[in-house]
Amino acid sequence: MSRGASRAARREPAGRERRPSRYEFSKVAVDFESAGTVCSGWLYRPDRPAEPPVVVMAHGFAAERTFGLPAVAERLAERGYATYLFDYRTIGGSGGEPRNRIDPEKNVADWQAGIARVRRLDGIDASRLALWGVSLGGGHALDVVAEDPRISAVVAQTPVVDGRAFLRRNSVGYLLKGLAAGVRDRLQSLPLVPLGPHTVPIVGDPDEFALLSDPGAKAGLSDLAPPDSAWENETPARAFLSLLRYRPTTSAGDVGCPTLLVSGARDEIAPPETVEAAAAEIPTSTLVRLPSDHFGLYHGSLFEQTLGHAFAFLDANLRSPGVGP
Repeated sequence: MSRGASRAARREPAGRERRPSRYEFSKVAVDFESAGTVCSGWLYRPDRPAEPPVVVMAHGFAAERTFGLPAVAERLAERGYATYLFDYRTIGGSGGEPRNRIDPEKNVADWQAGIARVRRLDGIDASRLALWGVSLGGGHALDVVAEDPRISAVVAQTPVVDGRAFLRRNSVGYLLKGLAAGVRDRLQSLPLVPLGPHTVPIVGDPDEFALLSDPGAKAGLSDLAPPDSAWENETPARAFLSLLRYRPTTSAGDVGCPTLLVSGARDEIAPPETVEAAAAEIPTSTLVRLPSDHFGLYHGSLFEQTLGHAFAFLDANLRSPGVGP
């Protein structure tokens, strides 16, 4: 990932977002275990009310929880929502190998384990629990809620809801190269072939081979990383094989709670037509399309618009009658 002055210059506008006072909320580390591996998370607890509703939040495509989401969690806490923001296994502060593995099935299991941990916390109202998933995490959130009727609401921000459509958005050559890399990674990772994982870049420029080589993807994800991030831009290539089987859109009809889908009109990673197709299958969905690519919703007026739609949605579905922001 590029560092230095050029990235700092790109990041400057995002730094102007309004940040709540730390007197409005506390932030504590809360870990949980998923399939024997410790996952790390932060709980943002608002100063009031005494037992707030809670939002569970995670990223996608091996992005760490530090990548743009703390600003969202802080604003949610300022509004009176407890927010639990976590890293999947092998990502960020969580344990597990190989690092930065993208595996939708395991990621969904991490969501479920994290939600179970949140439901055991004191001082929150777990009967009013919502999910907020971003990118691939948006698809995971839909998968989770399709199986858990106790969840009150879900926000899916620029969600990737069809792995096959995601892979087919590029050339046949790209797809074949990705599948070949995935097979090589699987073979190299067998116990009898101790060569270690075969990795590919997570993000790259359009002329580079990477999981995400769409225009602006490399700069967009780089801009979200904190300046001191040690994040490595590589993932085991088996991600291509996992994504080929990943289709949360097929279970969208089982989503029974209110669902807000926020789509970017210029999003090439989560194309708006795939998000619209998922919304059409969810009986209680609300679809919002904003003039953005996959990463623009973290900045400036689009950031505020995203929060505005999400706040109105969460207030309508998680607030007790007669309780304001």
